[in-house]
Amino acid sequence: MARLPRYIIPGKPQHIIQRGNNRQTIFAAEADYQFFRDALVEAAVKHGLAIHAYVWMTNHIHLLATPGFDDSIGKTFQSVGRRYVRYFNYSYKRSGTLWEGRYRATVVDSEQYLLTLMRYIELNPVRAGMVAAPQDYPWSSYRRNALGESGPNADWLSSHAEYSRLGRDDTDRQEAYRALFATAIDWSDLMAIRDCTHKGWALGGERFRAEIEALGQRRASSKGVGRPRKGEGNRF
Repeated sequence: MARLPRYIIPGKPQHIIQRGNNRQTIFAAEADYQFFRDALVEAAVKHGLAIHAYVWMTNHIHLLATPGFDDSIGKTFQSVGRRYVRYFNYSYKRSGTLWEGRYRATVVDSEQYLLTLMRYIELNPVRAGMVAAPQDYPWSSYRRNALGESGPNADWLSSHAEYSRLGRDDTDRQEAYRALFATAIDWSDLMAIRDCTHKGWALGGERFRAEIEALGQRRASSKGVGRPRKGEGNRF
């Protein structure tokens, strides 16, 4: 089946996933994460991609980011992908592909899903059983968004307007953001995030999907869109 063309809608946040080929390891040492971070930040700044949340797992990455231009995401991932493959292959004396084809992405309804998606991304290491709490994992945006941490893993992040509306100042926003994690992500939201990202549909309600269809000039949801069945979507 032919792949759907990606949405190219500047100003609309997107959930982006890139996996290692055959789910192989893409980060084997601390230096790998650092190199990837530096390559990503450089490319994102150059190509106008504002990153709001991230997590880098051992064999895949998640980003929540807003493109400033039609080609912001494509050029950023093209640049990072090429640089990182060269670095990784040289470091580990290997050759060939590292990534599982093209990245997956879904455009996101900010008002309905953005904060939920930030939690979804930053809770990945907890769901995977790698850590007990999101603050225990160093390669995610949680420490910046929830604790106000600064440094090379955080200073390049850009706060989305939905996050900024959580409070009057940084302290209030961080406290309100931490409070969101006291409640588990609703099962239907969890499945919607996974299903839409895997299939390339817009993540939002009917009005949002209609808007995206008009802007993107292609369908933004399945003709038979509905709640995924239990057991489906356990991929991310």
